[in-house]
Amino acid sequence: GTKVPGVTTVLGIINKPALIKWSNNLGLQGIDSSTYVDATARIGTLAHEMIQAYLGGPEWDRDAYTPEEINTAENAVLSFYEWERQTGHTMQTLEIEMPVVSEEYGYGGTVDWLGYIDGKLWLVDIKTSKGLYPEHEYQVSAYHQALLEKGYKVEGVRLLRVGRSEDEGFDDHVLSDVQLSAGWEVFRSALSLYRDINAYSNAKKYGFKGGGINGR
Repeated sequence: GTKVPGVTTVLGIINKPALIKWSNNLGLQGIDSSTYVDATARIGTLAHEMIQAYLGGPEWDRDAYTPEEINTAENAVLSFYEWERQTGHTMQTLEIEMPVVSEEYGYGGTVDWLGYIDGKLWLVDIKTSKGLYPEHEYQVSAYHQALLEKGYKVEGVRLLRVGRSEDEGFDDHVLSDVQLSAGWEVFRSALSLYRDINAYSNAKKYGFKGGGINGR
C-alpha cells in the first residue's frame, strides 16, 4: 500500500548534458523537442512490443500505429535479428515487462526481459536510442538489485541497443560486476537526493517549522 518512485523517475533528477545539447540543436533546426520525443517514444514502444512478441510476449496492435511508425520500428527489429545472427545467442524467455519493487530501498520499475541466454539467467534491457549513456547503466543496476532482493540468481546483465534507422545497427553492452556495483551506488545516491528534494518541497508547501538562523 505504500507508493514508491520508479527508477526512471528517480534518475530524472540527474543532469544530462548530452540531452541538453541535443535539445538545443533541435531548437536551432526549428524542431520542437517535446513533439520529437513523443514521436520517437512511440516508435521505441512499438519496437519493444515487436521484439517482445517475437520472444514470446503478447502480440502488438497493428491498428494502434501508423504505417510510417511500423516501417521505422521494423528497422530496430531487424537490428535485433542481426544481433541474434552475429552472436549466435539463443534467448529463452522467463519474464517480459516484469514489474519489480525493492522493499528494502523503496523503489520500483519494469524489467524489459529476464530469461536464459546460453543456459545462464540474464537481465536484458533493450534500448532504441541513438546511443547508450551512463544513466542506462544506473537504471539496469537498480533493476538488478531489485531482482537479487527477490531471490533471482541473475548471472549477467546487458544493455542491447537496436537502432531505429537502417544504418544504426546494434550495440551489445555487457555490464561487469564492477559497473553494476558502481551504477547501483549512483542510483542509491540519486534515490536519497530524490527523497530529500521531495521532503523539502513538502516542507515548503505546508510551511517550514522550527527556528531559523539566530532563532528567526
